[in-house]
Amino acid sequence: MTTSKDSQTPPPHPGHGPGQVAPSASAGPRPPLVTRALMLRFVSMIGASASFFLLLSVVPLYATASGGGGGAGTATGALMLSTVVGELAAPRFVARHGYRVALIAGLFLLGAPALVLTAFPGMAWIVTVCLLRGLGFAFTVVAGGALTASLIPAERRGEGLALVGIVSGLPSLVGLPLGVWLASRVGYTPVAVAAGVVALMAIVAVPGLPDRELMSGRPVGMVAGFRMGQLVRPAVVFAATALAAGIIVTFLPLAVPPAFTGVVSVALFVQTAASTVARWAAGRHGDRHGPAGLVLPGLLVSAVGVLVTSLTEHPVAVVAGVALFGIGFGVTQNATLTLMYAGVSASGYGTVSALWNFAYDAGMGIGAVGFGVLAGRTGYPWAFVLTAGVMLGAVVPAWRDRVTGRARSAGQPHPSC
Repeated sequence: MTTSKDSQTPPPHPGHGPGQVAPSASAGPRPPLVTRALMLRFVSMIGASASFFLLLSVVPLYATASGGGGGAGTATGALMLSTVVGELAAPRFVARHGYRVALIAGLFLLGAPALVLTAFPGMAWIVTVCLLRGLGFAFTVVAGGALTASLIPAERRGEGLALVGIVSGLPSLVGLPLGVWLASRVGYTPVAVAAGVVALMAIVAVPGLPDRELMSGRPVGMVAGFRMGQLVRPAVVFAATALAAGIIVTFLPLAVPPAFTGVVSVALFVQTAASTVARWAAGRHGDRHGPAGLVLPGLLVSAVGVLVTSLTEHPVAVVAGVALFGIGFGVTQNATLTLMYAGVSASGYGTVSALWNFAYDAGMGIGAVGFGVLAGRTGYPWAFVLTAGVMLGAVVPAWRDRVTGRARSAGQPHPSC
């Protein structure tokens, strides 16, 4: 790996548009995957992800401790709401100002409000901080996702996204359980400050990233993206699994009996570890056999995991259920994103990034808010059971993508999108 950005940064790949197949390794030497630009991108990715996940389960606990009735769901819901709104606006912002400005703005909005999370009491302040951080996170994931996809050669997309999944998964693997553990021992303020600092420090890597030289072609607008079946179907399936992800990170610490509080940190660690490994395996498999066949199994395994997690009185069942969910969620993450990138040319990467992350955060936000209302009426175990049932509603689009993927592999005509 050299340090020359000009020689090592792959440009967008206009020859690999929708429905086109990347050349095999036998066509010549494969282009480098890990470049200087991608390494710098990893720095900003780790900073944003670590900041986000350190506080993801901590803020709901802090909101509950601050005396807000229903504060846990409200805090996560506010975070996800502003993230969703930001993701819809981010593609236009990126097109106007470029990747670097969008990433710097996102990291600042993600980090600075975290520094003052505990400076003032009350739910209004907590919600304000969550709204600002959600907007910042939206800018980092949309601009960063499109940039990352542009830095990965199309013929190594599955492998590249698998590597990106591992890098982005490591901060959640450590940060999610670590945040809860630290908050119980040193308090909420040190955790909030740490989350703020790690995002702000990542800004130093952004000026070294490529910018407008990768933004060739006319971008696909968000409205057009919502009309493209090859993008909407995987997004709907992924949103169904993200629904449960928002529920687990928000309510698992509250659903498990106090006598088993240590189980929560273990379960959250197991979930993120299983998700990270599964994401890597799905990427490798998808590169060889196509990602469409993985979407339905990922959804089904996720739903089964949520069903097993409903046994909240049994620590082993909770850990096993969350592990199963993590496997299914990791598979679905990689398969849906790879499938969506394969459905557009490089000029549509920004819309794919925005739409996929929209599905992620809309699902998490709706899950957190809706589950809080549902659990108040049914109790946590039945709320988990009903959530698994709701997830199975996405079987239809998942099955259609599976059939479409088989038709493409066999060279047969398939229904238009």
